[in-house]
Amino acid sequence: MRPAAMTSDDSPGTLDSSQGVRYHLTIHDMPSGERPRERLRDYGASSLSNAELMAILMRTGSRSENVLSMASRVLSRFGGLGGIARASFRELCTEKGLGEAKAAELKAGLELGRRLSTLQPEERPHVASPQDIFNLLRSEMGLLEQEHLRVVLLNTKNQVIAIPEIYKGSVNTAMIRVSEVFRDAIRENCPAIVVVHNHPSGNPAPSAQDIEVTSRIVEAGQMLDIEVLDHIVIGHSGENGFVSMKEQGLGFG
Repeated sequence: MRPAAMTSDDSPGTLDSSQGVRYHLTIHDMPSGERPRERLRDYGASSLSNAELMAILMRTGSRSENVLSMASRVLSRFGGLGGIARASFRELCTEKGLGEAKAAELKAGLELGRRLSTLQPEERPHVASPQDIFNLLRSEMGLLEQEHLRVVLLNTKNQVIAIPEIYKGSVNTAMIRVSEVFRDAIRENCPAIVVVHNHPSGNPAPSAQDIEVTSRIVEAGQMLDIEVLDHIVIGHSGENGFVSMKEQGLGFG
């Protein structure tokens, strides 16, 4: 007996009760270590491939192809992100497995990226003090339940270019790779950075390990000609919920 026809592109993955056939293979059907959403959460969006980012937007695959394989095939078919951006909505809809819902999701994601890239310099946040960094990140990082380390990338006018997440978990000397801290700054040709991490306990007082890590980062920055302006420790989102290690002379010689 043949299984029922495939469900619409808009519907979530379901099982036919009589046949046990899954019509849409979703990200959740993949091994946990390979799921793009979990990898984005744990390592940051910049660590994902184009296919993985597309898979998150598309959400589901087809009866015969998981979503990551589909994303890779579509990228190859159109010659990369540029080709997908140039393709018309109708062209995308005719590609096997896409349909109007997935085509709309891809077009919307690419358009958001295009608009972000065209922001005028004056629209970018400007930082002039540790308080500015805290105000920028307090509402998010002051509520995190694990330690996260992020790097604020700055241009020559101290305007924020991006804030990639480098680590999630305990920030200690055993796990920190200084090359990872500067990876995005080197790629974006940034002259300066601010390192930021949080203390889930709510107490922003830097630990001995925080000081040691900061010293290593500052030393590496001098070698790379990238100025480390500060290392901010966020404890909680209240007005006095942070410490500037630069102002305290901790790790900055």
